Amino acid sequence: MAEVTTFSSSGAEAITRTIDVQEVPPSLSPEEFEDMFDIQRTAEEIEKGDYKRIALQLPDELLPHSVPIFRALKSRIAVTRELYVLADTSYGSCCVDEVAAQHVDADALVHYGHACMSQTSRLPVIYVLGKRPIDPAHCAESLVAILTSTSAIPRKTTVVLRYDVVYAFSAENVVAELRKKLPNSTRILHTPVPLIAYPSSSGQQRTARHPQDAAGAQDTRSVVEEPPDAAPENSVILYIGRESLTLTNLLLTHASYEVFSYDPEKRAARLESERTNKLLMRRYAVVQRARDADVIGILVGTLGVVNYLPLIAHLRDIIKKAHKKSYTISVGKPNPAKLANFLEIECFVLVACPENSLLDAKARPELLPSIKPEFLRPIVTPYELEVALRPTQSWTGRYVLDFDQLLRDPKEELQDVHDTDDAGEEDPDRPVFSLITGKYRHAKRYGVTEEPSVDGDEDSSAMILRNKENALSRMDDSAAAQYLQSRTFRGLEARIGQDAPSLLEQGRSGIARGYSDDHRDGSREQNHHETTK
Repeated sequence: MAEVTTFSSSGAEAITRTIDVQEVPPSLSPEEFEDMFDIQRTAEEIEKGDYKRIALQLPDELLPHSVPIFRALKSRIAVTRELYVLADTSYGSCCVDEVAAQHVDADALVHYGHACMSQTSRLPVIYVLGKRPIDPAHCAESLVAILTSTSAIPRKTTVVLRYDVVYAFSAENVVAELRKKLPNSTRILHTPVPLIAYPSSSGQQRTARHPQDAAGAQDTRSVVEEPPDAAPENSVILYIGRESLTLTNLLLTHASYEVFSYDPEKRAARLESERTNKLLMRRYAVVQRARDADVIGILVGTLGVVNYLPLIAHLRDIIKKAHKKSYTISVGKPNPAKLANFLEIECFVLVACPENSLLDAKARPELLPSIKPEFLRPIVTPYELEVALRPTQSWTGRYVLDFDQLLRDPKEELQDVHDTDDAGEEDPDRPVFSLITGKYRHAKRYGVTEEPSVDGDEDSSAMILRNKENALSRMDDSAAAQYLQSRTFRGLEARIGQDAPSLLEQGRSGIARGYSDDHRDGSREQNHHETTK
């Protein structure tokens, strides 16, 4: 049964399980090693920034290269500068682990491997994104061919180029090839990936320092906020990279656009936007499950992305105004076993970077190889929770994953939720129809002060607390206490005042190899020595 294997196993699966990792050539020549990990550029940035303590963050698949990287950088920087290798990440490896870097009091961090490029809040970051082979000419030829076959070229006058960060080093070459093959009237909008990021508090902007930036950099345009001249009706998005969460996020956040992808490993291009509606329908089903939840857990999935604290406060506020209960939980990297410890929580909202925000209980293994699709409770994004808490069941298909945009956008869509009390108190016993079960249900209302009952009956689900002065207090609004009262096993009985206290006894002392009461005196050791002779 799948329910049993989720929480208990013999341990053999951990030995026989096959995992997919991003392979790096096991043996690299000195020139390939220098180029793969940008040793010279990294050393120059460290010296230019005058950083004293630098943390090196590597994903699991690159940890075998940590020692050669450390030695190569150490030989190129001043002897007074210290380097530290972060062997593990607190959350996703794509995020900058500022918490681990602060343990060594680092003033800068070098991030290796795939990155979500989220804005940091404390430390400057030097990105080493890696380089995967790509044929720019074949890439441009394949994309232009599929655009022509779908008649997108005459209809679309603007091409927006997006790509996985491992192909950032060759993005300008792809743009040059596309300009050769596309009509002169077609515009190509492209934003170089920044290789250095400064915290938001510093006031400095991200900078892209590719060697190729001098050519064509003046024609680049940002498409993160969908500029008006790149409207869906006259624009098309081209994505370079294999199928991943980056592509899934792109499809969800740009559902109105036609999206074509090119996989450099398979050397094939295809239309991706055909499955956008299916992805949105799956997320809408999760939103409906979140709508039925009365107890919501806020999962802290990042401590480095800027504005994560204001977003958590915003989520607590809208949950409270919807008369639901919220608990804030930090479990590191979420997995089914961790979240199953909180059975009283009916839905989780994950506050994480866009790369780690989508955790589907029925996710595909190729998109989430490290997360098993066995979560018992739905996990939604902050924007999906906002949609679920609306009084009317409406969704235009708009999808937001960026923290800044969630906090910056006006909240007219949630105004009805906030003004419910002003419009008049609704009947708390009014049933709510659930699209998941197809039945009416009675929603619980938390944070509502109720008048004491006339007959003096008390709610048996209230939690009783006793402080040091033996004063009792009640917690009538505790979802955890209500769930505890409904369980058949509630832990060991306290039996306060029912059993007499036992006498204090002297326990064992010493170490495990020989406690003080093991009767290992000298006479017995001598007799044992004579017997063995």
